[in-house]
Amino acid sequence: MLKNVAAVLLDGVHPFELGVVCEVFGLDRSDEGLPVYDFAIASAEGPTLNTHVSGFTVSTPHGLDRLDDADLVVVPAGDTYAVRDYPPELLDALRRAVERGARVLSVCSGVFVLGAAGLLDDRRCAVHWHHAQALARQYPRAIVEPDVLYVDEDPVITSAGTAAGIDACLHLVRKEHGPEVANAIARRMVVPPHRDGGQAQFIERPLPRSRCDTVGEVLVWMQQHLDEEVTVEQLAARAHMSPRTFARRFQQETGTTPYRWILRQRVLLAQELLEATDETMDAIAGRAGFGNAAALRHQFVRSLGTTPQAYRRTFRGPRAA
Repeated sequence: MLKNVAAVLLDGVHPFELGVVCEVFGLDRSDEGLPVYDFAIASAEGPTLNTHVSGFTVSTPHGLDRLDDADLVVVPAGDTYAVRDYPPELLDALRRAVERGARVLSVCSGVFVLGAAGLLDDRRCAVHWHHAQALARQYPRAIVEPDVLYVDEDPVITSAGTAAGIDACLHLVRKEHGPEVANAIARRMVVPPHRDGGQAQFIERPLPRSRCDTVGEVLVWMQQHLDEEVTVEQLAARAHMSPRTFARRFQQETGTTPYRWILRQRVLLAQELLEATDETMDAIAGRAGFGNAAALRHQFVRSLGTTPQAYRRTFRGPRAA
């Protein structure tokens, strides 16, 4: 049973991500019949740490020895975590925690610390999409999933950005204490009680601009005609190639097929329209090339793991729905 939780900090820690961990595990909610955790903040670099906010410091009497009794060790995000070195004593403490049966959980760039400790080797892991390529490059044995909210590879749990850290913490509470406890904490925090780890991050993917030497003009045309049905043969004709050559060049220069590329651009356009307009689902579906609201919903759920209505509520508030 999860009882003892320690958050371990390095210089440059992000206060918000630390606050997420404190909010879920550090508050006494016994008056509501909820579990109370033996929670502490430990430092890997002295009793006083700078945060990434100027003039904001964090002090704690606990050092790395506090991790020796923890059932869960949490590593919040921090400034420059993706490019710095870590104290060997911290990496040893994290490895010992896993070896004795404890869990470790990272929030956003805290995952780089777990990678340095070797805890991501041959494991799936999540990180904020902005850091995904750097994480995969630094730790090639890690199986980086760049577009999910969190990954539970017990005993290693990793999460993407700030809100995904909340999701991962509540997921662990739900796993240990059941949905009633997790839902009660979520209500106090005024956050959704459950977002599945496999739900997609909302990632901005701009139009590829590099290496598109031979299909670049076709890409521009495709983006300007997303509401039209086109075939590979028609696109190849615009590029003055045979369909087979065009398909091969397109894959080489964009990393995907024409169908998948245009589908992704249609989803992106639908996202923009949901955020910026009050148009109906059918109207958005028509402008984005999906034809009708049912097809829009199907592809939106497949791509982002949420419905168009839920996406609009998230980014524009309940009145927009």
